[in-house]
Amino acid sequence: MKENTEVVVVGGGYAGVMAADRLTQRDDVTVTLINPRPAFVHRVRLHQMVAGTHTAVVGYQEVLAEGVRLVTDTVTRIDAEGRAVELASGGAVGYDYLVYAVGSGSADPQVPGAAEFAYPLAGLEEAQRLLPVLAAAPASAPVTVVGAGPTGIETAAELAEQGRRVTLVCGGVLGPYLHRRGRRSVAGRLAALGVTVLEGAEAKVTAVTRDAVRLADGRELPSAVTIWTAGFGVPDLARRSGLRTDALGRLLTDETLTSVDDDRVVAAGDSAAPSGLPLRMSCQMAMPLGARAADTVLSRLAGERPEPLNQSFGAQCLSLGRGSGVFQFGNRSDVAVWFHVAGRLGAKMKETVCKGIVKHLADEAQKPGGYSLHRMKGGSGRREALDAARAEAPVVERIS
Repeated sequence: MKENTEVVVVGGGYAGVMAADRLTQRDDVTVTLINPRPAFVHRVRLHQMVAGTHTAVVGYQEVLAEGVRLVTDTVTRIDAEGRAVELASGGAVGYDYLVYAVGSGSADPQVPGAAEFAYPLAGLEEAQRLLPVLAAAPASAPVTVVGAGPTGIETAAELAEQGRRVTLVCGGVLGPYLHRRGRRSVAGRLAALGVTVLEGAEAKVTAVTRDAVRLADGRELPSAVTIWTAGFGVPDLARRSGLRTDALGRLLTDETLTSVDDDRVVAAGDSAAPSGLPLRMSCQMAMPLGARAADTVLSRLAGERPEPLNQSFGAQCLSLGRGSGVFQFGNRSDVAVWFHVAGRLGAKMKETVCKGIVKHLADEAQKPGGYSLHRMKGGSGRREALDAARAEAPVVERIS
């Protein structure tokens, strides 16, 4: 009688859940998902959670296949040689294959006072910590949001729509990814909501105190609540476990998402750095990468050659409160183009995307193998980038 193959997925976010669900296609594969919390965090809704317009939490029973064993614990070390992961509870779980999908979180701000007085917003526990602070602050109290990427923009808009007095400190340009036309739409909506937007190098935060934010040009902004959304980091689990990573700590893999150090370790999502050229950290890439990681494992089990990445982007969408949004289209190389949809229709498109994320995961749980967005034609821009990188310095790539 043939023994089951044990696959452990570390991380229960968008990439990890997609990979775990997809791996249940085979009856001879046992899948264990290890995650620090017992519920799925719909991370793209955390800005709504702090404004009180959504819980940003979904029960795993809605998105995880019945055949997946959920272990609520934290992996403290990967023993690649012994093929086991060590848990914070003191136990260990063995594996034949491991999917590394630990995701990303708030980066160390490295700004005096920020770690002590600012509130990051990249995870559920951070949002939960911020909630009572906002609740205790009067509606008229000044709120400063630092960082002008999607999280910062959406948080500023959501809170302003709730009647908060919000300043968005960009430290550069508003919405760096956006096309200038899309940026104008975002700026117009923020202005209509009463958000003060500070752009340019002079608006870089140099210090945070209990009740103020200091800028590079010497200005000091009163701030009863300072929310930090500038930058993301990744857990150092791979590095601590002796696996090679990039400078940020993402696991280095080849184009099949296989670790350059170990054929039995496959990465997915924000914590993966295929060929040293990681994709933009986003839900948009996490789920396809989760599906690709699962397919790599399944191909190896079937004695087949895993397919390399063929990923392409399509857009970036932003909610600007509940009544407006911007759906910014981009090319397959992830460069924004002039076309975007703004206003109420933009908000509806963003909401459709948010609901669609959970539906994709739920559908894969019910019918593993049905998800196919990671197989869309595209990826020519990535191949060009790889060719350019290899011309300068060859990278390790394992396709077989």
